[in-house]
Amino acid sequence: MSSSSSSCDDDDDDDVVGPPGDTLPWNLSKHERRKRKSQDSVLDPAERAVVRVADERDRVQKKTFTKWVNKHLIKVRKHITDLYEDLRDGHNLISLLEVLSGVTLPREKGRMRFHRLQNVQIALDFLKQRQVKLVNIRNDDITDGNPKLTLGLIWTIILHFQISEIYVSGESGDLTAKEKLLLWSQKATEGYAGLRCVNFTSSWSNGRMFNALLHRFRPDLINMEVVSQQSNRENLEQAFEIAESLGVTRLLDAEDVDVASPDEKSVITYVSSIYDAFPKIPEGGEGVAAHEVDQRWSEYQSRFSSLLQWSHQHTVVMANKNFPHNPVELKALYNEYVHFKETEIPAKEVEKGHVQHLYKLLEVWMEFGRIKLPQGLHPNDLEEEWGKLILEMLEREKALRPAVDRLEQLLQRANKIQNLSLDCEEKLTLAKNTLQADMSRVESGAVVQCEKELACYLQDCESLIRQLNLELKVLQEEKYYQVEQLEFRVSCLQEELVSLRLQCSSLYRKGHFTQALSSTGSDQSSLRSTDSGLSLGHTLLGAVGVVGAAGAALLRRPMARSQLVAISSSEDEGSLRFIYELLGWVEETQDLLERSDWGADLPSVENNLQEHNNIHTAVEELMSSH
Repeated sequence: MSSSSSSCDDDDDDDVVGPPGDTLPWNLSKHERRKRKSQDSVLDPAERAVVRVADERDRVQKKTFTKWVNKHLIKVRKHITDLYEDLRDGHNLISLLEVLSGVTLPREKGRMRFHRLQNVQIALDFLKQRQVKLVNIRNDDITDGNPKLTLGLIWTIILHFQISEIYVSGESGDLTAKEKLLLWSQKATEGYAGLRCVNFTSSWSNGRMFNALLHRFRPDLINMEVVSQQSNRENLEQAFEIAESLGVTRLLDAEDVDVASPDEKSVITYVSSIYDAFPKIPEGGEGVAAHEVDQRWSEYQSRFSSLLQWSHQHTVVMANKNFPHNPVELKALYNEYVHFKETEIPAKEVEKGHVQHLYKLLEVWMEFGRIKLPQGLHPNDLEEEWGKLILEMLEREKALRPAVDRLEQLLQRANKIQNLSLDCEEKLTLAKNTLQADMSRVESGAVVQCEKELACYLQDCESLIRQLNLELKVLQEEKYYQVEQLEFRVSCLQEELVSLRLQCSSLYRKGHFTQALSSTGSDQSSLRSTDSGLSLGHTLLGAVGVVGAAGAALLRRPMARSQLVAISSSEDEGSLRFIYELLGWVEETQDLLERSDWGADLPSVENNLQEHNNIHTAVEELMSSH
């Protein structure tokens, strides 16, 4: 019974007639195909031409679509040889959709017709869920290997998963996928002499359009002058080989395109594959178009080199830690650093960000091979140099801030010296005026009245000079830049004080000044061991001993300069004390001589002469030793 039923089914199939007006062989029943074959000679030439064109079109489409399917199935290690046969069980069809969508689909594992129909239906239902329109395509059409509907299904899949994703900057939103691809092709080949892309058939048959498209993206691989002189077949072979080296699967053969009107769907599929494989500006995003690459690459190199050179130059500047000693210059240097840190660095940070962003836009072209990145031009190289600059800046600030603080402290000391010097000058002026008043009194025969006041002035001056020397010593040790001018000013004050003391010595040596300030005791060793310096009376006149037979023995020897320097805050102060010591010694000696007796008889005169000779010898020894 089953055998008879099956036979009846076959007979029914033979009587099935395709849709009216469809005369293609595969859309006819077996009976009609046999009838056509037997009556082929009856067809007129026009009908035979239509059949041949249709056959050729479908042959090319089948070959192109088979390659396109294999391009994706290879990702799951599958391959088909016959498009019509190898999709019938639905497994390869489901695998193709899984690769294209990234979605895992269920499938039947059996090999019966029912399982095949079910697998194909799973694929068709998935496409319908994605809003893909399937016109008159049923699961049994694919399971039975219907060539026309199998090609139609694959074309529908190509349209949805490859061509519909095309985006052209500035395009109108109501364009079809085919129109978008044509617009993209026109923009990519714009400006090439003698080329005009108006369709996906005759515009591509001579191969020049393919070469122009590739040349736009990789001008280093194609010489358009050579293309204009080559044959159609040579141009097509060259374009397909270069495109394949750039990752575009070779879907077309030169002989299939080198015809008056190549198959449109096959050309569209191949051109869309080029679009898919080549760099592009993403929809709603930012990118570099093929015709902008050279300009943007030059811009990147220029910005990169400029910023790298700037960073290197300032790294060298920041590494220099030899700061000026002038506080004005140092302060200016610090302010310059602060301006650099707070103003220039942020601006260059923004510029560095632009360089990095430009690199990211060009990165796709580097991966594509259009741009060869030379060594040393990667953003990481710039970042490395930038890091060195920041480190040197931190080190410079670490050294510069203490240097500024130190110099400000020295400046304060220098100002203190200036103020103390002014105080000392005022005291010296008062002392001069006071001395002048007493000198006028002496000249008029009056008694001096201001010796005590004058002694206080001079003592204040000596104290101020001692402070000045202490402050100067610090500046000398720190090598303050204006220390020489300050030393000169203090030295002038010291000389002026010495001169004033000499005048005081001349005026008050008769004892007036001594009575005002001298100590009552006569302990010379106690006087010289004090660490606070010598008082005015001590240094000028000293304690006068008894004059007589032991006068020469009582004549003391002045303290050595080295001793006085040792107990002073500076060498200059020690030298000043030594001058005071000598003045005091001279006064003591002079007073001793003036108060000596000449003697009343010859023995006493001879004795006094001997004492005078001893004193004279002591003076000569002192002179020779200094």
